[in-house]
Amino acid sequence: MKLLTTTALALFAMAGAALAQNECAADRTIEEGTLTIATGNPAYYPWVLNDAPESGDGFEAAVAYAVAGEMGFSPEQVDWVRTSFDQSIQPGAKNFDFNLQQFSITEDRERMVDFSEPYYTSAMAVLTTQDVVDAGAEPTVESLKSLRWGADANTTAVPMLSQLIQPERDPLLYGDNTDVTAAMQAGQIDAALFDLPTALYLAAVTLEDGMILGQFPPSRSENPDQFGLLMEEGTPLKECVDAALRSLKESGRLAEIEAEWLQETTGVPVIE
Repeated sequence: MKLLTTTALALFAMAGAALAQNECAADRTIEEGTLTIATGNPAYYPWVLNDAPESGDGFEAAVAYAVAGEMGFSPEQVDWVRTSFDQSIQPGAKNFDFNLQQFSITEDRERMVDFSEPYYTSAMAVLTTQDVVDAGAEPTVESLKSLRWGADANTTAVPMLSQLIQPERDPLLYGDNTDVTAAMQAGQIDAALFDLPTALYLAAVTLEDGMILGQFPPSRSENPDQFGLLMEEGTPLKECVDAALRSLKESGRLAEIEAEWLQETTGVPVIE
């Protein structure tokens, strides 16, 4: 039995007429009459709360149920399975209809799997530590300019720093993100830029006293990361999923879900 919170049930109330059987999805799911959705094992905050996607709480859990509703599936017709990230992006048959695990849409991956239209465009966030915040760092461009920055030399972080912040000193360059966070932990640098999902994870899991000082609107970045629902290559369900996402965008519901779970829940201020 699927146990949904009031928030998740509200998604279906708003979906209204979409809960009628949607002809688009007929005979296109791996199990007739059921939409099988995959997430990580475990699934992390704020994408899924308490590792319980069936609650509908968390950004990706809420998006999944909203898409399901638009496609004509009731809560009782949604089943969840767990997969690893690496396993999911490999070519071949899938045990899910679509998968949400913050999959960035890339050309290399699209040779092996199908992606939906983007459901999230990632902001760039400032990762730092509590000590730096206590020393006076604030979520303003002027305050960020004076910090000691680090960056993975192999990523777009360096040009993004120039584009978004224009720091007073050249950033220290490292071989990978592990080296960047180690340097931050050691006090060699004050801050680094990551996409918001990565920053949330690093602040919660990797860095002791990790903090996210703020986030830049996606519109401030020339090539923002975009997440798509991952599906088996060639699946006929893709057009139904894309239509559902377009409907959610046009109605404003997708933006409401993002505001609820990635802005209000995380409390990360926006740097204008």
